Amino acid sequence: MDQISHFLFTIIPIAIVLIAIIVILTIGYVKAPPDKAIIISGIRKQPKILIGKAGIRIPFLERKDTLLIKQISVDIKTDGFIQTNDFIGVSIDAIAKIKVNTSPEGIKLAMENFLNMSEQQIITALTQSLEGNMREIIGTITLKDLCTDQESFGNQVQEKAQKDMNALGIKIISCNIQKLVDQNNLIIALGQDNMAKIQKDASIAKANADKEVAIAKAEADQAANDAQVKAETEIAAKQNQLAIKKAELKKEADIKQAEADAAYEIQKQEQRKTIEVTAAEADIARQEKEVDLKNKEAQVREQELAASIRKQAEAERYAAEQKAEVELYQRKKDAEAARYEEEQEAEALKKKAEAEKYAAEQKAEGIRLVGEAEAAAIKAKGEAEAAGIDKKAEAMKKMGEASIIEMVCTAYPQIAEAVAKPLENVDSIVMYGDGNSTKMIKDIVNTASQAMHGIESATGLNIQALISGFLGSKLTNNINTEISDKETNSSDIEKRSSNEDDEQMKTWPDNSVD
Repeated sequence: MDQISHFLFTIIPIAIVLIAIIVILTIGYVKAPPDKAIIISGIRKQPKILIGKAGIRIPFLERKDTLLIKQISVDIKTDGFIQTNDFIGVSIDAIAKIKVNTSPEGIKLAMENFLNMSEQQIITALTQSLEGNMREIIGTITLKDLCTDQESFGNQVQEKAQKDMNALGIKIISCNIQKLVDQNNLIIALGQDNMAKIQKDASIAKANADKEVAIAKAEADQAANDAQVKAETEIAAKQNQLAIKKAELKKEADIKQAEADAAYEIQKQEQRKTIEVTAAEADIARQEKEVDLKNKEAQVREQELAASIRKQAEAERYAAEQKAEVELYQRKKDAEAARYEEEQEAEALKKKAEAEKYAAEQKAEGIRLVGEAEAAAIKAKGEAEAAGIDKKAEAMKKMGEASIIEMVCTAYPQIAEAVAKPLENVDSIVMYGDGNSTKMIKDIVNTASQAMHGIESATGLNIQALISGFLGSKLTNNINTEISDKETNSSDIEKRSSNEDDEQMKTWPDNSVD
């Protein structure tokens, strides 16, 4: 019992110490990522710095702080136009890449300035210093240098700002211009000047290139022609050699063919001899085989006779069984066929009804479509006729009064001629009462005048006024002359008719005058 108590008093303190050590190690275990530095300070004279590795912090006696050591982008702007060395206001937007200097001295300075700061807090703390350094460099450089050598400007800003950053434990990795704007758009003018020079150089280069291309093309054409002549010459030589070689090969082939033909005849005779000997031996062997075959056939016929009697009985029994099965199967098939025919007839009647229904629908649809087509045709015809009338009216309108006058003047002699035409076929005219030749001529002229008055009524034009005003007195005289000619012709006809009447009246009795 005493030994157990002694053992327990010895083990329990040791266990307590071990547990305490495990708890301390568990609570105080820290691990630093590659982009952060963990600083452990407290009981040590110098802080312990962990970067990308693990360590132990004694709880309650040591503290843990963090320091960002990753690369940070800082946007640097001039916040307005800054005068360059040649007194031109420019606005620059640049990007500076920075990070904490991880050397012992750099870490120490960075801990004093940026310990436990976030990325944005570090950017805010460094932006003003970097912008001030950039503004100072802008004042020492010209606009043209800014445009043509931006890398040098970035290096100058980086070099000047690095002096201030060293005191903070910061290292500038790079500084690059993102945007450059001048106050008076002089950069565009410089670009236009350079563009004109570039275009000039490009035109000269293009002309030189075209000249070189033309020279090279001519040389290439000459070389191609020489190569073609050479190739054709070589081809002709090769073809000549080929013809000679073909003749030699044909000669050798003919010799070989003659030798082969002779050898073939010799071999043919040898084969014929061998075939005849073999045929004779085959006849003897065949006769021997026929004798043996006849003996075996006799034995087979005896066996077949015995087997046929037995097989016939079995065959008759099997035939009767098969006939019964066939009749049963046929009855089943007849019943199935009858049922199938009934089903097919019903299906056919159904399809016929559906087809008749579809035909009726199609017929109705056809009638409807025909009606629509006829209506559309009538409508189209009416529209076409209306359009034709409109176009005819428009054409008549475009023709103007001059065209109408020309048409009337052309038609007027034809009207007069048509009115007088029937009189040419009259041999004699007998007139009674008050009628005479003068009145008849007047009626003919009145008929022609009435035709012209009808044209005036239809067109709404005063043809005589139009003719007098548009064509003048000459055209009017020509028309009157043509009318007078027609009237003269009519007068001649009248006189001839009157003379014939007088001659005829002389032969009449006196009482006819009454």
